[in-house]
Amino acid sequence: MHTIEYEAKVLGIDPDAMAERIKAAGGIFQGERLMRRYVYDTVPPVRGRWVRLRDSGGAVTLCVKTISSDEIDGTRETETTVGSFDDTHALLGLMGLTHRSYQENRRSSWLLDGVRLEIDAWPGIPPYLEIEGDDEDQVWAAADRLAILRADLTSENTTKVFARYGIDLDSIDDLRFGWTSRPRADGLRPGTRRPGGDHDQHRNRHRRGHEGLTRHGGARPDPARQDH
Repeated sequence: MHTIEYEAKVLGIDPDAMAERIKAAGGIFQGERLMRRYVYDTVPPVRGRWVRLRDSGGAVTLCVKTISSDEIDGTRETETTVGSFDDTHALLGLMGLTHRSYQENRRSSWLLDGVRLEIDAWPGIPPYLEIEGDDEDQVWAAADRLAILRADLTSENTTKVFARYGIDLDSIDDLRFGWTSRPRADGLRPGTRRPGGDHDQHRNRHRRGHEGLTRHGGARPDPARQDH
């Protein structure tokens, strides 16, 4: 299905304080889980476009994401549900798509008047809140309900969010909790594939992983085993 994503982020939040704010505004907790994903370049590579295979804990999806701008409606996504995460990854490999990165994050999900609120924790950066609605007005209305100023919102993608903290996400081929850094030893620039498409492990210099989110009531779905 081809959709336009209407979303905005609030960076550098306190997850527990934000969860309480959402709850006070009438938000309903949907659960929390570990999410994992593989990211692949399209063939041929196109700037601002990539393929993502994601296990969200309740479903596995395959999509092509296209970023046209940093505006609230600047992301387009064509997505379908698939079966096994591992089998689909293997199938994509047989089709000639070699993943350029594996990534995982933890997500705490809320629903407020039909708007999806996601408190995301990624290794290496402070948590953030993502507000996603069916249109731009829904996003602004939810931000108003939470007393979030528009000046505090950004629609930058995750790669640009990491860049704010001095981290080149495209140079990291394995991003998971407990992540540390070491320079590449193969002489290639970060993110460059060796012949055959394999990557050396490349990790960040500073351990700043935010290890988890607190539950806020309601039933928690079974977390996915490990996963842009």
